[in-house]
Amino acid sequence: MKELSLNILDIAQNSIHAEASLVTIRLTETETTLKLEIIDDGKGMSAAFLERVTDPFSTTRTTRKVGMGLPLLKLAAEQTGGYLSISSRERALHPEDHGTEVTAFFHKDHLDFTPLGDVISTVVSLVQGSPDVDFCFLHLLPGKRVELDTRELREVLGDIPLSSPEVLVWIRDTLEEQYSGE
Repeated sequence: MKELSLNILDIAQNSIHAEASLVTIRLTETETTLKLEIIDDGKGMSAAFLERVTDPFSTTRTTRKVGMGLPLLKLAAEQTGGYLSISSRERALHPEDHGTEVTAFFHKDHLDFTPLGDVISTVVSLVQGSPDVDFCFLHLLPGKRVELDTRELREVLGDIPLSSPEVLVWIRDTLEEQYSGE
């Protein structure tokens, strides 16, 4: 993928498909590194599937026999000297504490580092496409913190859906203001 934000979108969609009610997207960035974490409370993966989840020919999709999201993220991280790790706890075995955590670590100063891209549009797209799922987005940069938690928005908005155009514009504007430092 040309931008890591597209990987984030793909993996978060996997979380939604896994019946997550909360998806946390956390980016921790220094001058030379980027750590990406996507954590969900979905149904999790079996130990057998977890072992082969980064194999491109291993997918839960029924519409095609290839799943490229995690293998491409793994490749992108490893090309920079970084890594990909995945842990998961199945709902069937852990009814009170289940879900999946994907962590990718990148060296930004490496020639093969894939740029982050338009993470704001990724967050807005996720909220728009899955307004019943909660998203907690946090991007820690040197000297800056950008965050959005839809659980807090729900408390303020009451019955107004997160997918309403006015709310989506507000989310975009709020994230843009936080990134610009205004």
